[in-house]
Amino acid sequence: MTATVERSRTARAADAAVDAPADGALVLTDIRRSFTQAGDVLEVLRGASCTVRPGELVALVGPSGAGKSTLLHIAGLLEHADGGSIRVGGSDATRLNDAARTALRRRTIGFVYQFHHLLPEFSAEENIVLPQMIAGTARSDARVRARELLALVGLEKRAGHRPAQLSGGEQQRVAIARALANRPQVLIADEPTGNLDHHTAESVFAMLADLVHGQGVGALVATHNLDLARRMDRVLEMRDGLLVEV
Repeated sequence: MTATVERSRTARAADAAVDAPADGALVLTDIRRSFTQAGDVLEVLRGASCTVRPGELVALVGPSGAGKSTLLHIAGLLEHADGGSIRVGGSDATRLNDAARTALRRRTIGFVYQFHHLLPEFSAEENIVLPQMIAGTARSDARVRARELLALVGLEKRAGHRPAQLSGGEQQRVAIARALANRPQVLIADEPTGNLDHHTAESVFAMLADLVHGQGVGALVATHNLDLARRMDRVLEMRDGLLVEV
């Protein structure tokens, strides 16, 4: 466990409060979502609420089918809720149209999944440059940012390698660097270490924690690994469609 992960929760909260949006990096209030299956209404989210502060690493736990992925999709502006409100980086996203949601998502949210989803025909550096260019960053500036992030994740010497030339842990490190490329205020991660062996998962988690705390990003991380969850700043459990801090 790194020194950063071992810092007290109080110290981390104080660090996160500096220049933080008054209402948190991510604020979900009374989120509701239901689905209809074979004529029956299934209430997946029944008023889930939480606040993730800048520089805070929050675990989201619960059994499969409890609604974690649905909540992450709503938090990441990939899916609409049936009710409730969502604020990202201080902006109210509740009633935005699809174009405005896409623009806000691109500007403020980064995503990390269990599988890295890197573009196989591009190098590690290029995989980090591309999302920046899509967001309007000049290629030269995007390359500087990509090299900075690769150095932070310990892969500056692997910048020219394609995903197939990287190990699983290295691929996931590039995926995390890519998620942070546009300097998001919120990081949404769904089982980011779930596809890795224990030793590699430990290494990737330590790096992720260092980056979240160091870059001041508010991170909501779904995981089935309770050991990793307990080492995050807070743990939220999905229980009967609600979020309960444990």
